[in-house]
Order: sequence, then C-alpha cells, then structure tokens
Amino acid sequence: MAAFGSLSSRLTETLAKLRTKGRLSASDVDGTVREIRRALLEADVSLDVVKDFTANVRERALGEEVSKALNPAQQVVQIVNDELVRILGQDQRRIEFAKQPPTVIMLAGLQGAGKTTLAGKLAKWLAGEGHTPLLVAADLQRPNAVNQLQVVGERAGAVVYAPEPGNGVGDPVKVAKAGVKLAQQRQHDVVIIDTAGRLGVDAELMKQAANIRKAVNPDEVLFVIDSMIGQDAVATAKAFQEGVDFTGVVLTKLDGDARGGAALSIRGVTGKPIMFASTGEGLDEFEPFHPDRMASRILDLGDILTLIEQAQKAFDEDEARASAEALMNDTYSLEDFLKQLQQMRKASNMKSLLSMFPGQSKQMKEAVENFDEAQLVRYEAIIQSMTPVERRQSKILNGSRRLRIAKGAGVTVTEINQFMKQFDGAAKQMRTMAKGGMPNMPGMAPMPGMHSSKKGKKGAPVKAKRSGNPAKRAQQEAAAAQAGQGKQGSSFGGGAFGGGQTADADEYNALTGDDQATLQKMLGNKQ
Repeated sequence: MAAFGSLSSRLTETLAKLRTKGRLSASDVDGTVREIRRALLEADVSLDVVKDFTANVRERALGEEVSKALNPAQQVVQIVNDELVRILGQDQRRIEFAKQPPTVIMLAGLQGAGKTTLAGKLAKWLAGEGHTPLLVAADLQRPNAVNQLQVVGERAGAVVYAPEPGNGVGDPVKVAKAGVKLAQQRQHDVVIIDTAGRLGVDAELMKQAANIRKAVNPDEVLFVIDSMIGQDAVATAKAFQEGVDFTGVVLTKLDGDARGGAALSIRGVTGKPIMFASTGEGLDEFEPFHPDRMASRILDLGDILTLIEQAQKAFDEDEARASAEALMNDTYSLEDFLKQLQQMRKASNMKSLLSMFPGQSKQMKEAVENFDEAQLVRYEAIIQSMTPVERRQSKILNGSRRLRIAKGAGVTVTEINQFMKQFDGAAKQMRTMAKGGMPNMPGMAPMPGMHSSKKGKKGAPVKAKRSGNPAKRAQQEAAAAQAGQGKQGSSFGGGAFGGGQTADADEYNALTGDDQATLQKMLGNKQ
C-alpha cells in the first residue's frame, strides 16, 4: 500500500539487521528503537504516539520474552507487530446498526477529503452486504456537490435523495431530516448523509455539522480524512472530535504517495477506531479496516485473509475449477487464459492484490509497483483477434496468422511473438503449480518452495550443461539467477506479464482449516 511504502521499507530494513545476531544486547535494542523512531517521525506520525510506541517496544525487547527466546530477532518483529496493532486499534470495529431501521450514518470531514466519493463506495459495499442504502445530498455549499453525489450514486446503484440544487441554495438540516423520513417511508434500512466540508476547520462548518447531528441523531458519525495530510490530521481530528464527536474514522487515498502518519496517529490521539479504508479511485476499492492485517502489511508480512476475500469477489469458482482441470490435463490454452484475464480485470486493482502477498523482495516490490494493468487490456485484445481454433491450438500460429492478429489488435508482430513466448512460460509454471498441489491465485506462478525439480538416479538435481556459446551461456546464467529468486518468490509470467509477486507457504499453512478450504474452493482444487 503506497501510503505506507516508505515506512514499511524503513521498518523491514531495520528489523532485518537483527537476523544476523544470535543474541541481542541492550545496545542492539537501543539502535533498533532509534531507527524505528526515525522511521515513524519521517512518516508524520504524531510525536506523542511515537514516544509511546518506542517506549513499549524497548521495554518489551529488553524483557525476558526476548532474552530467553531461541530467535530474538523474530521476537522483536512480533513485538513491533503487536504494538502496531495496538496503536491501530487492536480489534476491528464494525458498523453498529440500529435495532429499528433505518440506520443513519453521517459523513463529516474537510473539503477534498473524498466524502462524496466515499458515500458512493460505502453505499455499494452496504448493498453488497444485503442492505438498501439511501444517499442524502446535504452538502449544499460546495459547487456541484449535489450533482457529483447523483453521479456517484448512479454508478454505485444507490438511490439519491437530492431535493435542493445546492451551490449555496437550501437548508442542509431540513434536507437531512427529510431524507431520514423518506428512508422510513420507502423502507431503506440505511441512510448515508453527505455533509458539507470546508478547506479548513472553521466555526461555521462545525456548527452546521453539529446541527445536522442534533436533528437526525445518527447511529454512526464517520470522520473522513485524507491520509496524505500528515501532521495536520491530528489537529483536524481533534477539532472534529470536539465539534461533532464522531464515532469512527475512514481513511481515504491510501493508494497515494503519502507517508501514512495519519492512520497511525488518529487512533492514538482521539481514541476513535478506524473503521474503513479507501484504497483507490474505483468504487470497489474500499474495505473494512482490520488493525492486525494493516500491521502485517506495514511489516511486509502479507495479508492473506484480505487477499482471499478480494479474490473471492473477483474470481469465478467454476471458471477457476475449469482452468485447474485444464492445467492438470495439459490442455490449458489461450481460451482459458482469456477467461482468467477477464477475471483479473474484474479485481479492479490488481496492484493492490499483488501487494498483499507476504515476504516480497525489493525486486518483487518494484515489479508490483511497476505493474501495468493496461497491459492486461492489450493481451485481451491480442487473444480476441485470434480465431477460436487459434486460441485452442496456439502452435498453428505461423507468420501470416501472427501478422493478421497484430493488425487486428493494433500491435506489432514482435509484440505478438513476445506475448506467445511469455504465455508458454507462464503456462508451464502454472502446470507445475497445479501438479505440485500448492494452491495459488488463478493465473499465477507456483508458490515458493513448491517447484518440482528433476532428479538423477541418486536423487540429486540434474545440473544443466553450460553452453559454449557466450550469448546462450549468458541466457542460462540469467535464467538460473531468476530461478534462485524463487526461494523468495516467483514472478507472474515474467517481463511484461506484469507484477512479480510472492507468497509464503508458511502463511498458507498458518491459516485455519476453514480459510484453507475457502482458498482451495476458490481456486477449484478438489479436496
């Protein structure tokens, strides 16, 4: 996640230095705590939160749980993870729905924080959970705010109540009250009220928000804050807490190039839980906030559970089973790959999904960051420019056929050749994964440590002969180096196939039986 990119890199580098030490001295601990303090301050975390965090880490790291541990470095990582979970809120906080519908949710925050877009995201998420939300346009100050909510609501498939044109016209308190009454009449079980914001905290903003709160008595008041505003987040949060007394926090723009300090500061300063996070511009790029999962992402320990949840929404179980059977039977074709590409594009933000894999090396992180989702569209165009027979039997693609496909897809023959070479390599890796039995995301390479290797008569791996040709030998050495990286992670198709990503078999084994079964079922693997 981009908002924590710099902080994550600093923390993982700092903690990695401890792995070479058999025992940790007081000076080792102090040095580590010093680096953690610098990393947090550079990430714009509040000074009070930093002091509390580092003091707890130092105290626990110098305690018996580390001094008597067989692996002190792992214990320190666990301590840092525990403290991150603590300052992020410890437990997930869910929406508290009213016993007598409708549940009224009021959104508050500064202008530009993303409240209106967030209203649409929340409405779509609630609809997916079986609710019938009503959006109320009570932001009558910002130019075209009512229009924007109507557009967002239409995209989200939600009903929008907008009796006033806005742009300074209308009474937001009356609109909010009328919206709740309408929801009762039309049996909407959730009302989301979009309120006005300002470019800065002011008395007028707080008075209007307080009046709306008093008029509708909301069940939840969600403070929407831009995670990119850094240290200002603390002052803004305190002002809204005093003026509106919000019940929960929503972080927006976590995909931006921010330093992440807002997320780590707000809970510690206000005591209010972070309930949701907006991870991109798309309406689907929105998720409940789990403190433990976010801490794992920051420390590069992955987020397998969220990965499973997101994948379940994007990948069709029947299609996954059919692809798995094709791989097992060595009949996997471009037709199967096209179906998987289309499912991957449904995932909305593949870069976010890939970043959830644990234990990524620096090279893999860079590959994920440089992942070009537009390339998936080009691949789809190439395959759709083929005839059904060509998709099923790619070996018949001679020069003239490739020229015709290139013209149809708007690419060059060279790009067609590169695509076919990469597809053949990816298909071979996926067949290895399917026969090895370790589950993985559809269309991705085998899990680390699960590569099958040919063995000689005495069980030793067969060593490839070095070519006498300097060019071929260089290719062999490059391939061997890439295979060596498989101990840390494997890439998806390599090259332009986009983001490299890794997954740790230990992470899979650590899942509960139910989660393992869910992942297996999602991928179409037989139990």
